[in-house]
Amino acid sequence: MSVVTNTTTIGAIDAPSRRNTELALMVFAIAISVFAYANVGLAMDGTLPSGMLGYGFGLILLGGVAHLVVRKFAPYADPLLLPLATLLNGLGLVLIWRLDQSERLIATAKSLYGAFTPSAPRQLLYSAVGVALFAAVLFLLKDHRILQRYTYISMVAALVLLILPMFFPGKFGAKIWITIAGFSIQPGEFAKIIIAIFFAGYLMVKRDALALASRRFMGLYLPRGRDLGPILVIWAMSILILVFETDLGTSLLFFGLFVIMLYVATERTSWIVFGLLMSAVGAVGVATFEPHVQQRVDAWLDPFGEKTMAHSDQIAQALMSFGSGGTLGTGLGQGHSDLIGFAANADFILSTVGEELGLAGMMAVLLIYGLIVERGVRTALAARDPFGKLLAIGLSGAFAIQVFVVAGGVMGLIPLTGMTMPFLAAGGSSVIANWALIGILIRISDTARRPAPAPAPSSDAEMTQVVRP
Repeated sequence: MSVVTNTTTIGAIDAPSRRNTELALMVFAIAISVFAYANVGLAMDGTLPSGMLGYGFGLILLGGVAHLVVRKFAPYADPLLLPLATLLNGLGLVLIWRLDQSERLIATAKSLYGAFTPSAPRQLLYSAVGVALFAAVLFLLKDHRILQRYTYISMVAALVLLILPMFFPGKFGAKIWITIAGFSIQPGEFAKIIIAIFFAGYLMVKRDALALASRRFMGLYLPRGRDLGPILVIWAMSILILVFETDLGTSLLFFGLFVIMLYVATERTSWIVFGLLMSAVGAVGVATFEPHVQQRVDAWLDPFGEKTMAHSDQIAQALMSFGSGGTLGTGLGQGHSDLIGFAANADFILSTVGEELGLAGMMAVLLIYGLIVERGVRTALAARDPFGKLLAIGLSGAFAIQVFVVAGGVMGLIPLTGMTMPFLAAGGSSVIANWALIGILIRISDTARRPAPAPAPSSDAEMTQVVRP
């Protein structure tokens, strides 16, 4: 008995796009945010908030537009990044609106500025601008490797953004804002993305030279003297930023980002050791003669001290809010984190999370941030080109460092830096820049997860006869 079979070229099986999974998670994220908004209103005055429908519709519109853009222009992207960012943005709007209702903050603002302007409507507007920039990134950036062409242009742009605040008046002891016609921009938020592009392009070319070691000392590979040049320049620049702008947060972010990407590119532990040592030496040196940095170090060492309380009681109030929250929290809308003052919805917004949602809520929020970083690292591992790997790990590292320095400062682990919690805190520059960061990560993940095209069928394919007994 013989059987004749035809053999044909079998194309690659398409990988699932996971867009329906993303849509389901988006619905869940929006539902949690709307429920939290309703919960705050019921806890504060026993009625549903009057703006609940508007808030829910606005969040649905922003999330729906972002999802449709991803479905159209990045169909194979990671399905978790967008829902996680939407959930954080939505919860941030709820917490900011909750603090806007504080009679204590309203009275303080009227006594200091003559009027009170709620922050939640502006934050919703900034979120819309951020989603628009997110959509523009996915629409215009067809391939992330195009960014490699602008390696040195991005270096110049990042330096300009970091230097500009020196020429504008400082606020709250630091020069990190550009104020034009009453409109303030924090350029450091955008500089972290641009500098990551430069580091990715530079290290992709120089990683072999930087990985060379001339000698081994105490188990560490010491780089050659001429290869120390880049890290010395970056270290000096971070110190100059800290000196002239008294901006501890941006300096830590800037230098930490470079050390992380350098380690990933060269796989040399010695770079991390050198980076940590130089960062510690620079920070200690600046803290000895810069009064603003010294005040923050003193507040960190002794938050309840008489000297610290005379200058500011914000850190002490934040620590007490964490303590009063306990395990499950006092409940949304039922805490007293507004005692912190004007920074309650910015630097110290985590205090509201810790008091009203407790340790469980704080761990959940930090877990969401951890998932965003994990998905970014997974994207880096899946990327098929070295530039994409370095860029993804750089953006994920910058995001992780910012979360660490803000959360660590508020909780008393490290000195306060003055940076804003991504997506959660009030701040237009922060939310807009972080939506752009998520957009680039989604573009890289789409390229990494996109299945290879099926090979064209061969014209020489012949019928094969298989003879079976």
